[in-house]
Amino acid sequence: MNRAATAAILACLAATLLVGCASQPAYAPAAPVVEIQPGASVFNAHDFAWSVAPGGGSIVGALTYEAGGQRYDCAGRDVILTPETPWSRLRMVILYGSPTRADVPLEIVRARTPSAPSGDYARYVRKTTCDNGDRFSFVGLPDGAWFVITLARPQSGGDPVAIMRRVETNGGVRQLTLN
Repeated sequence: MNRAATAAILACLAATLLVGCASQPAYAPAAPVVEIQPGASVFNAHDFAWSVAPGGGSIVGALTYEAGGQRYDCAGRDVILTPETPWSRLRMVILYGSPTRADVPLEIVRARTPSAPSGDYARYVRKTTCDNGDRFSFVGLPDGAWFVITLARPQSGGDPVAIMRRVETNGGVRQLTLN
């Protein structure tokens, strides 16, 4: 995707904060129109406060992603867990074109990354590492919605893909497969 197309997507998102943008990039699965809450473009630490409380939930995940006949892995790479808030939901739409699930080439995600400061966002992000079996887990999570993000590379070499999935915890163990 060229810079003009990226700029057009960002302009569409900015111009439609209340109703969303119905067009999707050619490589992404069609997603429903996204409703963005007013004020979502402003980082608000209060919206993230719930995510730092201890909880009884956990996410146990595995990467089984394949594309173009190639198997991808995440062994040794970071897996990021971001709490869902109006601000982080808008960020997922801008970066990945969807608030629920995506697999987007890393170079496109980087091109879409806003240059504006992100407040104290990093304080609320949790991180773990994919093991050699492409598995990961997060424990002690409060109930709520989260975005799980990792980079996957083709096992035979090639360009990485950023994979994002929305997942909810409600006590207990939540199994997640990134496929």
